[in-house]
Amino acid sequence: MEINALACELPPRHGLPFSRLSHADIAREAVKQGIVASISNTTVWRWLSADAIKPWRHRSWIFPREPCFQEKAGRVLDLYHRICAGKPLRDDEYVICADEKTSVQARRRPHPGKAPAPGKTRLVEFEYQRGGALAYLAAWDVHRAKVLGRGERTTGIDAYHRLVDQVMQQEP
Repeated sequence: MEINALACELPPRHGLPFSRLSHADIAREAVKQGIVASISNTTVWRWLSADAIKPWRHRSWIFPREPCFQEKAGRVLDLYHRICAGKPLRDDEYVICADEKTSVQARRRPHPGKAPAPGKTRLVEFEYQRGGALAYLAAWDVHRAKVLGRGERTTGIDAYHRLVDQVMQQEP
């Protein structure tokens, strides 16, 4: 328990994030403070890994600052449930979500990979040539779980219009 407490107390005391200290740092401090006469880094790792509280693990999230966040998010969630302005969508009405992923690193492999087979993993060439950064724009048909996507050299309104044209030319 004292090692776990030390792992939780030590980083804030030094103004560091929880993930900044290594198991060796914690082991050294435990000996320095007289908690133990000696302890291995592996033992510290094993004890901390087995504990239920792991403050060094974290997930970032953004607190909604928009005053009307719930109302605005509710409209989007309603659309996901095929409801618009309190009324169900007709069969010929669709919900499409569009987004972009910028700076996708394009890579070309000198040799094609080999498909997986029973008892064999997929083989992928280790070496590659860089193909520059691309943008991926995608439109997702929410209710049919279909994605239409395209690669572009850059993002912007023109690339977005090409995605919209691609979506509008498809039959649902």
